[in-house]
Amino acid sequence: MSTRSRARAARGADGGGAESALSTATIYDVAKRAGVSPATVSRVYNGVGVSPAKTEAVQRAARELKFVPNSTARNLRTGSANAIALVIPDIENPYFTETARGIEDVASAAGYSVMLCNSDGDIAKESTYLGIAASAHMAGVILAAAGDDTDVSALRAAGRPIIAVDRSAGGGVDSVLMANRAAGYAATIDLLDAGYRRVACMVGGMAIETSRERAQGWRDAMEERLGSADPALLYPTTFHLEGGRVSIDALLAAENPPDGFVAGNNLIGMGAIQRLAELGTPPPAYGMAVIGSLPYTIISPSSVSIVRLPAREMGMTAARMLLDRLAGDDAPPRTVVLGGELLPRLDS
Repeated sequence: MSTRSRARAARGADGGGAESALSTATIYDVAKRAGVSPATVSRVYNGVGVSPAKTEAVQRAARELKFVPNSTARNLRTGSANAIALVIPDIENPYFTETARGIEDVASAAGYSVMLCNSDGDIAKESTYLGIAASAHMAGVILAAAGDDTDVSALRAAGRPIIAVDRSAGGGVDSVLMANRAAGYAATIDLLDAGYRRVACMVGGMAIETSRERAQGWRDAMEERLGSADPALLYPTTFHLEGGRVSIDALLAAENPPDGFVAGNNLIGMGAIQRLAELGTPPPAYGMAVIGSLPYTIISPSSVSIVRLPAREMGMTAARMLLDRLAGDDAPPRTVVLGGELLPRLDS
């Protein structure tokens, strides 16, 4: 017996799957036969508004395939089904806190609760949460992927609509992203315009799409203005405060240290600023531009440039896209890219 067949048999035996043990057909099989998305199949069986033509196509395909949804699938849109799973890598990061607030504002107004899952950027932990969302009474999922290896196949097989935020989650998934390369470029150009020349770039792990794109923006600006970007000035670190502090120590200890820094996210920026202050050389002694946002309570707003990314708008946009999918939108997957806003130093 194949792995897929064994999985089907197990799901039918314990009642936890999307189909009865009387049938080996999956929700994907019905969707393919009917020419619709798995989410539309779920909506037909959950009594959510779907056009008569699509309803008939789904019901016909189900009859032909002898597909019988169990009570979990039929109840997806009742009771706890009015819940959306939000999976993010770090709830302590204000950027994702803003994103969550935007999602919750839109979801709550539409009658949905938001279940927050903190993956800590760990693929295994994220996979556990996604598996729960696929099998539990979740209407849909909004996901900031932990890395390039994020697997959403269980969600897709269960017919759950998925919206990726901040970084993509593979083909066939709606996404709300930031113009990260442009943000990296804008932050670097701002420092170069201020007279800094050896501008370093501190980003999170290069396994993350956003880090790669922001680093590429830094590289674009350095090559455009100076002819080249010294690889020694690109410092991958962690996305946390300590990542910024460690980066400063390592970069300033180099034989040819930088005179300015682009911080790839707000926590890296905060840690870097703290460390420079401890060393007695806070901005503008060294140039500093931060991609994201910063609490102005810890710094003088006149000394640091910020490329503000609209995290709350990203969350609101993602929630609206998810609600559209739940309401029957079967358009091809789409990507929305939001631009940042340069907030220059007041002393510039």
